[in-house]
Amino acid sequence: MTVRFPGDKNPAVTGRRKSRHDSETSALRIRGGRIFDPTTGRRGETGDVCILNGTIVPSLPAAAPILEARNLVVMAGGVEVHTHVVGPAVGAARLLCPEDGGRCLPTLPEVGRRYARLGYTTVMEAAVSPLGARSAHADLDDVPIVDKGIFILLGNDSVALEFIRDGRFDVLKEYVAWMIEATRAWALKVVNPGGVEAWKCGAHAPDAGKASAAPSGAPGLSPGPPLVPAEVDLDATTLGPDLTPRRIVTSLASAVRDLGLPHPLHLHMNGLGLPGNAALSLRTMDALRDLPAHFTHVQFHAYGGRTMKGFRSRAADLAAWFDDHPRATLDVGQVMFGPAVGVSADGPALYRLHRANRRKWLNLDIEGQTGCGVVPHLYRESNLVSGLQWAIGLELFLLVRDPWRVFLTTDHPNGGPFSSYPALIRLLMDRTFRQEALARVHPKVKERSSLAGLTREYTLEDIAIVTRAGPARALGLERKGHLAPGADADVVLYNPSGDAEAMFATPAVVLKDGVVVARDGEIVQETRGRTLRAVPPRGQGRARTALEKTIRDRFERTTTVPFEDFPVPDG
Repeated sequence: MTVRFPGDKNPAVTGRRKSRHDSETSALRIRGGRIFDPTTGRRGETGDVCILNGTIVPSLPAAAPILEARNLVVMAGGVEVHTHVVGPAVGAARLLCPEDGGRCLPTLPEVGRRYARLGYTTVMEAAVSPLGARSAHADLDDVPIVDKGIFILLGNDSVALEFIRDGRFDVLKEYVAWMIEATRAWALKVVNPGGVEAWKCGAHAPDAGKASAAPSGAPGLSPGPPLVPAEVDLDATTLGPDLTPRRIVTSLASAVRDLGLPHPLHLHMNGLGLPGNAALSLRTMDALRDLPAHFTHVQFHAYGGRTMKGFRSRAADLAAWFDDHPRATLDVGQVMFGPAVGVSADGPALYRLHRANRRKWLNLDIEGQTGCGVVPHLYRESNLVSGLQWAIGLELFLLVRDPWRVFLTTDHPNGGPFSSYPALIRLLMDRTFRQEALARVHPKVKERSSLAGLTREYTLEDIAIVTRAGPARALGLERKGHLAPGADADVVLYNPSGDAEAMFATPAVVLKDGVVVARDGEIVQETRGRTLRAVPPRGQGRARTALEKTIRDRFERTTTVPFEDFPVPDG
């Protein structure tokens, strides 16, 4: 279907604009589209979207330029809540995996273009070490079109752990605020709390592994590299009796809440990828039941069985917990069949993957802050574990009743590239297509998951929630994910189709801040996009000076960067 933009001499010719401030593009009426905007309760009725100077407005004069959207589906720009596309870890992955050819590890300019082609206009990099923040921001500058931000890692930071161990919550809170400000981050991320630090300190030695094999309530372990106790026991005392994973995660979640950061603690739980880890996930989730929290790539934490031989789904148990705890949100981390690249601050988990698939492996250790593993991987339909991981993600999507609290991700590139989102959307919207895909995977997947019996099909409204409105609300992005007056004019027009994959793979028109940036899958203009950052409250006067001295003393004892030189400067 051809969309005519004002100023086009021929509807089939792409119009190009010099600037969002040109008189031709400062005002625009998108007329007669079927609007799906869950935030304002619009469920497909025909209407107009009015744009003035990059912002949605209630109305425009009758003479305003018109983009004719009759018979098209209109949604806000997509919001990516969790991906890995910039920073030192992703750079290292590109060096380790040149054979990827950009499928899972696109270049920085192509990241922005590829997201924009899919209708995404806001992208959050989910894991950056504090010392990698400058590098990550330099990368963000090379990602065009989309607005973007970073989540900073503190769950295995030696300074934060010291304050938690000593019970110095006020100092911890000030440290979190200072770190968010210094790194220009949007949110706080925690990965395998305490587990990465313990692994780095040698808790993965054989004796430690034997000691961790049967803590109270922990699942049995499969043969392989010895495990860090924190990966199977929320109350492990490897780092000391006053520094358990439970205490780390609850202390940091409380600090985020008390600081009023826009997004709650973004948590990658312990035990990623282990058979039986659902038991630990449920204990972790229950420890945070009274605190706001976002649980990420939950598919990788929803496994039953005691060994790999008994590997099975426990998605139903985790979905039931989320249904009963409305303060919590999750993204799925859906596995999609084909090549992938493991890129995670969970160094121990990626080392296990390296040992399991016998592929090359790289680990980054950032001084006293965190680690990162990189491992190429392949998900195959014929493989039982891959098939179950695929099914478990879909179960979570289909079993969690409230779409406002479950968000569409593949944990790019860990579960597969974000370019596979259209195929994932079709799996959610088309039960027949899903059943045909299930028939191709390992036959035991049907026995060890409930996917075959799930009949739910997502609607266009559901898709608008899990890809736009829900993530924007959870991230605290008040101007994103909706089309109400005052929102950023990030708008996407789709050709409706019975093939949801084709529909969402190639939007008819994508507008960023009111500027047409893509048409029919082609980039027609590259805008710069903004970098988003949170500004938490800080202490004042003598109290602030005293706290900063405490932070400075600990910080300079553990890092090579002077305290004054660490913050990312303006520009």
